[in-house]
Amino acid sequence: MTLEQFYDTIGGDYKKTISRLSSETLVKKFVLKYADDRTCLELADAIESQDWSAAFRAAHTLKGIALNLGFDSLYTVSSELTEALRGGRPLTDMSLWTAVDEKHKQIVDAIAQIDV
Repeated sequence: MTLEQFYDTIGGDYKKTISRLSSETLVKKFVLKYADDRTCLELADAIESQDWSAAFRAAHTLKGIALNLGFDSLYTVSSELTEALRGGRPLTDMSLWTAVDEKHKQIVDAIAQIDV
Protein backbone atom coordinates (compact mmCIF):
# COMPACT_ATOMS: atom_id res chain seq x y z
CA MET A 1 0.00 0.00 0.00
CA THR A 2 1.27 3.48 -0.77
CA LEU A 3 1.47 6.16 1.89
CA GLU A 4 -1.46 7.98 0.30
CA GLN A 5 -3.53 4.77 0.38
CA PHE A 6 -2.55 4.34 4.03
CA TYR A 7 -3.95 7.78 4.84
CA ASP A 8 -7.15 6.97 2.94
CA THR A 9 -7.47 3.74 4.93
CA ILE A 10 -7.12 5.41 8.33
CA GLY A 11 -9.17 8.49 7.45
CA GLY A 12 -6.21 10.86 7.62
CA ASP A 13 -5.32 13.87 5.50
CA TYR A 14 -2.34 12.86 3.33
CA LYS A 15 -1.86 16.20 1.57
CA LYS A 16 -2.10 18.25 4.75
CA THR A 17 0.43 15.99 6.50
CA ILE A 18 2.88 16.15 3.58
CA SER A 19 2.49 19.92 3.56
CA ARG A 20 3.18 20.14 7.31
CA LEU A 21 6.22 17.84 7.33
CA SER A 22 7.65 18.94 3.96
CA SER A 23 8.22 15.58 2.25
CA GLU A 24 6.69 12.16 1.76
CA THR A 25 10.00 10.58 2.78
CA LEU A 26 9.91 12.30 6.17
CA VAL A 27 6.23 11.49 6.73
CA LYS A 28 6.80 7.84 5.83
CA LYS A 29 9.78 7.66 8.20
CA PHE A 30 7.71 8.89 11.15
CA VAL A 31 4.61 6.87 10.25
CA LEU A 32 6.70 3.68 10.19
CA LYS A 33 8.24 4.59 13.56
CA TYR A 34 4.76 4.99 15.06
CA ALA A 35 4.25 1.21 14.90
CA ASP A 36 6.97 0.85 17.57
CA ASP A 37 5.92 3.82 19.69
CA ARG A 38 5.16 2.83 23.29
CA THR A 39 2.87 5.72 24.20
CA CYS A 40 -0.35 3.73 23.78
CA LEU A 41 1.10 0.88 25.86
CA GLU A 42 2.06 3.37 28.58
CA LEU A 43 -1.47 4.74 28.45
CA ALA A 44 -2.94 1.26 28.84
CA ASP A 45 -0.65 0.53 31.79
CA ALA A 46 -1.52 3.83 33.48
CA ILE A 47 -5.26 3.23 33.06
CA GLU A 48 -4.96 -0.32 34.36
CA SER A 49 -3.06 0.85 37.44
CA GLN A 50 -5.39 3.86 37.81
CA ASP A 51 -2.48 6.29 37.69
CA TRP A 52 -4.57 9.12 36.28
CA SER A 53 -1.75 11.66 36.07
CA ALA A 54 0.37 9.26 34.01
CA ALA A 55 -2.69 8.38 31.92
CA PHE A 56 -3.27 12.07 31.20
CA ARG A 57 0.37 12.58 30.15
CA ALA A 58 0.28 9.55 27.85
CA ALA A 59 -3.09 10.54 26.34
CA HIS A 60 -1.83 14.08 25.78
CA THR A 61 1.36 12.78 24.14
CA LEU A 62 -0.63 10.43 21.92
CA LYS A 63 -2.91 13.31 20.92
CA GLY A 64 0.13 15.35 19.85
CA ILE A 65 1.63 12.48 17.88
CA ALA A 66 -1.70 11.87 16.14
CA LEU A 67 -2.05 15.55 15.28
CA ASN A 68 1.47 15.83 13.88
CA LEU A 69 1.18 12.66 11.80
CA GLY A 70 -2.29 13.46 10.46
CA PHE A 71 -3.96 10.50 12.18
CA ASP A 72 -7.20 12.47 12.39
CA SER A 73 -9.44 9.76 13.82
CA LEU A 74 -6.91 8.92 16.55
CA TYR A 75 -6.45 12.61 17.28
CA THR A 76 -10.20 13.05 17.81
CA VAL A 77 -10.61 10.17 20.26
CA SER A 78 -7.33 10.81 22.09
CA SER A 79 -8.32 14.45 22.49
CA GLU A 80 -11.60 13.38 24.13
CA LEU A 81 -9.70 11.02 26.43
CA THR A 82 -7.17 13.72 27.31
CA GLU A 83 -9.93 16.11 28.35
CA ALA A 84 -11.63 13.40 30.43
CA LEU A 85 -8.36 12.83 32.31
CA ARG A 86 -7.33 16.49 32.64
CA GLY A 87 -6.42 17.48 36.18
CA GLY A 88 -5.83 13.88 37.24
CA ARG A 89 -9.53 13.04 37.11
CA PRO A 90 -10.27 9.31 37.16
CA LEU A 91 -11.57 7.81 33.96
CA THR A 92 -15.26 7.07 34.41
CA ASP A 93 -16.12 6.33 30.77
CA MET A 94 -13.96 3.41 29.63
CA SER A 95 -15.42 3.66 26.13
CA LEU A 96 -13.08 6.62 25.61
CA TRP A 97 -10.07 4.37 26.21
CA THR A 98 -11.58 1.60 24.09
CA ALA A 99 -12.00 4.01 21.16
CA VAL A 100 -8.35 5.13 21.42
CA ASP A 101 -7.10 1.55 21.62
CA GLU A 102 -9.17 0.51 18.59
CA LYS A 103 -7.98 3.45 16.46
CA HIS A 104 -4.38 2.80 17.51
CA LYS A 105 -4.64 -0.86 16.49
CA GLN A 106 -6.25 0.05 13.14
CA ILE A 107 -3.38 2.41 12.40
CA VAL A 108 -0.69 -0.11 13.40
CA ASP A 109 -2.37 -2.78 11.25
CA ALA A 110 -2.46 -0.38 8.29
CA ILE A 111 1.19 0.61 8.81
CA ALA A 112 2.16 -3.05 8.43
CA GLN A 113 0.75 -2.92 4.90
CA ILE A 114 2.73 0.12 3.71
CA ASP A 115 5.20 -0.57 0.91
CA VAL A 116 8.69 0.03 2.27
